[in-house]
Amino acid sequence: MYINPILPGFNPDPSIIRVGKDFFLVTSSFEYFPGAPIYHSTDLIKWTLIGHALTRPIQLQIQTPEPGGGVWATTLRYHDGVFYILAACFQRYRPQEDDRVWPRGFYVKTLDIWDSESWSDPVYFDQVGFDQDLFWDDNGIVYLSSTYRKLERTPGANLKDFAVHIVTVDLETGTSTSEPKLIRESSSGVAEGSHIFKCGKYYYLFTAEGGTESGHCEWVSRSTTGPFGPWEVGPNNPLWRNGVDDDVQNTGHADLVEDAQGQWWAVLLGVRPVWKDGQWEESVFGRETFLAPVEWEDDWPIVNGGQKISLHSDSPHLYELSVPVAWRDDFSDSELQLGWYRKNTPVVRDYSLTERPGYLRLYGGPYNLSVPACPTLFLRKQTHRFCTWEARLSFQPRNQACEAGAVVWWTYFTYSSIGIRRGQDGHRIVRLRSPGGEVVDFGLRHSQSDVRLVIECGNGYRFGFQELSDVEPDNALIQWIGVVDNSCMTAPPPVGVVFTGMMLGLYAFGERQRCLDPADFHYAQWK
Repeated sequence: MYINPILPGFNPDPSIIRVGKDFFLVTSSFEYFPGAPIYHSTDLIKWTLIGHALTRPIQLQIQTPEPGGGVWATTLRYHDGVFYILAACFQRYRPQEDDRVWPRGFYVKTLDIWDSESWSDPVYFDQVGFDQDLFWDDNGIVYLSSTYRKLERTPGANLKDFAVHIVTVDLETGTSTSEPKLIRESSSGVAEGSHIFKCGKYYYLFTAEGGTESGHCEWVSRSTTGPFGPWEVGPNNPLWRNGVDDDVQNTGHADLVEDAQGQWWAVLLGVRPVWKDGQWEESVFGRETFLAPVEWEDDWPIVNGGQKISLHSDSPHLYELSVPVAWRDDFSDSELQLGWYRKNTPVVRDYSLTERPGYLRLYGGPYNLSVPACPTLFLRKQTHRFCTWEARLSFQPRNQACEAGAVVWWTYFTYSSIGIRRGQDGHRIVRLRSPGGEVVDFGLRHSQSDVRLVIECGNGYRFGFQELSDVEPDNALIQWIGVVDNSCMTAPPPVGVVFTGMMLGLYAFGERQRCLDPADFHYAQWK
């Protein structure tokens, strides 16, 4: 018995390998930096974030992408002692207008997956597309598969026509050494997420089909000839099918791994909507990583016994684990703890952990949180529905253009914040901003007091604060000032698509100017 998801919160498009006794897994990071988070486990159940592959601006430049832009569907592979991560970065993604720029794929590599700084500069492929996958054949030829719109559109059909194509590549240079060949398309109009394996005499092609929403599913094909095909479609496709009435939905985009005992497993994405008031409410977690056992029958994979992916698995091989809520950063180290993310690639150093030891000092940049640039914003993934985000802030702004505080973040179109700023009368205030942009201000009694900012997460997000000073007891009651419903916080954007999940964090900004007054955070914590 084990509990799904194995990686709760915003962790979509998982890709997995095993090296000896160690499993490593990477998930998509989209518009967030650092990119390509890497997790480690020895038992497939307990996972630890160990680093990121894309940590330098030369590796990843994300400036003003729409929601859903950035790094899609990273793939992790290991060959001859070298770890590879493949990615593609969308700088323009506007599906509402069928307007997207197909990115060049690239890879980075390292000999030491534990060292985030050791990943190489990117090597770019000739081939455009997303969901890149590498396969090394026994004869040494390297194949790159990726997804992009096929050149000859399906006549008379309103389909995306996204299909899987494959080329051979010179891995050192990224240069294509063959013409691309279309190897898989779908009647749904979307075939993506390709992964190629060889097992015995067969090559296997796994594809995610139907799009990543309610039509999402996983298919398999096999070939005795090679990655160029021809491919024989499996007899039991899709390999499983979760529907719109299930606790787990939108499942697909699988990658496979064999454990040391010879048992095969699939990791895949899924979402956990909440049944509320007679309908499904969108999950605040976005797409998460799930696990399912794989058996083989007549040289075909059978995932989860062909049954739907569920929140609890009866597999006898693993065990139940409840991921704890509690986490805290006292900012006592010279570097931030792993798991903090920036929206976009930062272009300046706008924070310090050393100017005031034991504090995270933010110098708010010139972009507020509604601007699609890189604000002074530090985020962490929400992994539990019922939890509390809390921070203590010292901030005395001298003008009305600056603000610092805590935020619930979906996109730059949809967020809710609670922050300190200077009011029109010259006194400090706490401002609550709702997703629609409406603001409510509350006066603070003291000019120099610290403020404890609290956000309760559950069926909604409840915002409160507590003023702390020499004359105020630390156990004074929290003043609750507003609630935002989850459905309001998960609104779809007018441009782009939300492929991520809810994040909470800390921020500071000046309106079109740098905030010269530092915002000092004593701690941040989940509880």
